[in-house]
Amino acid sequence: MEQLYADYVVIGSGPAGQKAAIQAAKLGKSVIVLEKSPHPGGSSLNSGTIPSKSLKEAILDLTDFYERSFYGQNRVVREISINDLNYRLNIVLDEQRKMLLRQFEKNKIRLIHGIARFNDKNRITLVDHKRDPLFQIAFEHCLIATGSKPRNPINVPFDKEKILDSTLLLAIDHVPKTLIVLGGGIIGSEYASFFAALGTEVTVVDKRDHLLPLLDHEIGMHLQKALTSIGLKFVGNQEIDSIKRLNEHVEASFKDGSSIQAEMLLYALGREADVDMLQIEKAGIQLDKSGYIPVNALFQTVVPHIYAAGDVIGTPALASTSMEQGRLAARHAFGAQTHHFPSFYPIGIYTIPEISSCGYTENELKQLGFRYEIGRAYYYEIARNQIVGNDPGLFKILFHAETLEILGIHIIGRAATEVIHIGQVAMSFNARIDYFIDQVFNYPTYAEGYRIAALNGFNKVKHRK
Repeated sequence: MEQLYADYVVIGSGPAGQKAAIQAAKLGKSVIVLEKSPHPGGSSLNSGTIPSKSLKEAILDLTDFYERSFYGQNRVVREISINDLNYRLNIVLDEQRKMLLRQFEKNKIRLIHGIARFNDKNRITLVDHKRDPLFQIAFEHCLIATGSKPRNPINVPFDKEKILDSTLLLAIDHVPKTLIVLGGGIIGSEYASFFAALGTEVTVVDKRDHLLPLLDHEIGMHLQKALTSIGLKFVGNQEIDSIKRLNEHVEASFKDGSSIQAEMLLYALGREADVDMLQIEKAGIQLDKSGYIPVNALFQTVVPHIYAAGDVIGTPALASTSMEQGRLAARHAFGAQTHHFPSFYPIGIYTIPEISSCGYTENELKQLGFRYEIGRAYYYEIARNQIVGNDPGLFKILFHAETLEILGIHIIGRAATEVIHIGQVAMSFNARIDYFIDQVFNYPTYAEGYRIAALNGFNKVKHRK
């Protein structure tokens, strides 16, 4: 078995692993990246963020989704096959993989495929999928960036055809006529909206009474109304009892005795750290009670020279935050100037319509006792939205009623995840609501929604005085 050494060994080539490896290489360190999948990029590239967002764009384009506002919901749209979707998806995945490999090559990062297993705090054995050893690797520092995987209970009979998780869903051979989605979180809501846009009869079931409870309540209600308008059905306050396949259908039964059937079922009730094969206990590391690797503010585990970043450490579990976590972990490992991970960042949810937010929700401000006011701009007020295809949407700006400081920005609608960054930058400089009033925005754009919402909110404060 060949012996290798690297200053920095990164386990996993997803967003956290990529950025950590490149940062360490930029600091002049020797870097080896270990990836158990045959393709680089981790679940984010191969079964998560990139595939789901690529599918969304393909669905919107192929169904002429936004043109329906001009020509009517009953406009005849050709049937979209799974091959149509996969063709576009595979082009995107191929280009993204090539780009990642070019980055690794440019930075002299060695990528080795195999399953990593800790021997102790300073050595890893890499084995193939038959468990035969390939390499033994010694390191100065290590980053665990193995990501997460769907939390699949053993009593759910996943079968790759009808009963699916978010990874298996990408391999279906046709678009189902009916679909049950168990779970109203981010993954469940995104895929539910995609298939509803394709014309599938979708039913989302969750134990909570509304979709995406992490959202500002008004935005969540706006989403639910928009999804209902494209045929999605939501069933709340239900807990799953059993799932079984009945020939060509799936039946989900609930604890209240009710049940529903559909052609396929997507199980999207959470994810967990993907560490089963790592033998992290041999390095002296244990999972916390939630099943993730505990780290300090600098992303160090209990073993100081072994770091962890990305989904493997739990929330926020976003590709964007994972990238920054990985970069900061590498900088700290090798003594480069660094900073703590920011507590302030945007969240993007790629449902149809998409959602993005930054800062406090209205409920959080109430709990904190803030005196706040709200500025709103509805998408029907924005000329750009009428031009490109009327999409339901809303800019919602929360600001302090006395100081006028912006406290939270919540956007639902087309381009939400793009324009949120204007508000994010303004908030990072402690801007007041009148900042948006005093600026000139390109017209017609979605971004001018900030000015419309700011005027709406400012006028409420002015008239109250």
